[in-house]
Parts: sequence; C-alpha cells; structure tokens
Amino acid sequence: MTFASYQIIHDTHYRYSAPVSLAQQLAHLWPRECAWQRCGERQLHVSPQPTKRQDGVDVYGNPLTRLAFECPHDELRVSARLRIDVLARPNLDLADSPAWEDACTALRYSGQPLSAEVLEATRYRFQSPYVHLKQAFAAFAADCFPPGRPLLVAVRALMQKIFDEFTFDDEATQVATPLLQVLEERRGVCQDFAHLMLACLRSRGLAARYVSGYLLTQPPPGQPRLIGADASHAWLAVYCPRQGWVDFDPTNNLLPALEHITLGWGRDFADVSPLHGVILGGGTHDPDVRVTVMPLGESLQSVG
Repeated sequence: MTFASYQIIHDTHYRYSAPVSLAQQLAHLWPRECAWQRCGERQLHVSPQPTKRQDGVDVYGNPLTRLAFECPHDELRVSARLRIDVLARPNLDLADSPAWEDACTALRYSGQPLSAEVLEATRYRFQSPYVHLKQAFAAFAADCFPPGRPLLVAVRALMQKIFDEFTFDDEATQVATPLLQVLEERRGVCQDFAHLMLACLRSRGLAARYVSGYLLTQPPPGQPRLIGADASHAWLAVYCPRQGWVDFDPTNNLLPALEHITLGWGRDFADVSPLHGVILGGGTHDPDVRVTVMPLGESLQSVG
C-alpha cells in the first residue's frame, strides 16, 4: 500500500492589547478520519488552561474542540501536534462519469425518495456565507460545461480555467473579500479560488464542498525545511453520482493525492476555520499563525 507519513505542527498565538475576561473558541485542528488518511497521534496544548474543554464533532462530522476561558488573560496559545498517514487514492477515469446535466438531475427531488448519499450531498448545493449563487459565476464556467460533457471532465476544465486566468496574490484579498471582486480582479489565494470554484459549480446546480487542510511544500534545493514556514490550504470536492466525492485543487491545478492532508469539510471557510470564537474585551489583536508540514524522519530548522 502506497502512503506518506507526516508530522504537522499548527501554532496559533493571539496577543491582546487589553485583557480578555471571557472567551469561547472553536478549534478545527484534528484531521478527519477518512478512507485516504489515518491520524496516528494528536496533541493539543492550550495556554492559558481553559476552564472547560469538550471534544466532539460538528454538524458535518468534522472533529471539533470547544474551549471556554472564564479567567482574564492577555494572550492565547493553541498548538496542535499531529502525525498523519495519507494513503494513495484510486486512479480515476474522469471521462467515466455521467454527463454533468445528469448529475444535476440526480440531485433534484422528483417525487421519489433520495438515497442517504444523495440527500447528504444536496446540503452542498446551496448558497453559504462566503459562497453566493450568481449568474456571473455560471457564465464564467459556461465554456467548461458544454452539453453532454462528463461531469468530472467539465470540473477539471473549470479547475484549469481558474488556474490559467487567476494569479496567486496573498495581499489581494481578505477573508471577507466578495467573490465578485475576486472574479473581476482575477487575483487571490487558495481560499478564494476554492470559494470561486464552489460558486461556479453550485450556480450550475451541482453539489460541491469546501475542504480545509494542509499541503506539503518543498523547500529550495539544498535548504532545510523551516518550522512555521507553511500555511493552511484549501481546495474542494464535487459530488459525482457514480464516483462519489472527488477532490480538485484549483490553486495547483491537480487532483489532491499524497501531499494533501484533509482537516475537514463544510459549505465554505466559515464552517471549518481552524480557530475562531467570541471574546469579551481584548482590544486590538491579530493572530500569529505558523504551520509546519514535515515528512517523518526529515530534519527541521527554526524560523524567526
């Protein structure tokens, strides 16, 4: 069996300009168990010690940790340490998928009961906080969806179109930047490209979900891997009635494989943000987030 093993370090540090008296935080920092990955070890270190901690799952089946802080504090550190085995996914013949119009029809209620699998997929057909349904998105994707084209071939064409026409620019957008602005300016980051592709697919009646995770990046030749030099990554999966859920990464124009580690999935970023919550007090604050994805057995060097 082909697989890759990784150690992942995800550190988040908040420094508040004024004390926080009460806080509630939600952490999506445990990788999801699924057919193509296994979580061997996991540790979550939190400072200050939370008053309450509850581990469970969210409404999408993702591992979720709830943290409550009822004592004043002026900083918060949350550090996840993980070991993950990622298994090779089966090779897919994208042409051996139903016509995209048939996939849309399969997701519609027509008087007959829907299967549990299809019913689950339909929750990812609709508008969500960061992914709005607009004719502009359907029009942008129109040339990728000619009549009768196999669904997965059409989705791959859309992924290629976004990769070719958009520029990765980590200063061009923020979390709440409207997708119509991303479409107009043709710039953004992985989260924007995943949201845009979701909007295009859902605007055409298809079911697609946002996937949050990590991506193994390669340091320059001859250079050691740096602790904290990586970042979270985002891509998406589309539902195909014949093949099930199939992942696509528009930022890199590829189907995720051994170098993609899945944290969880939802309708968009809002459902699977690594750490978010509400606080009372705090003043101004920005998180310092450092992520390291390292193949097991590889040496590391600290980064300032």
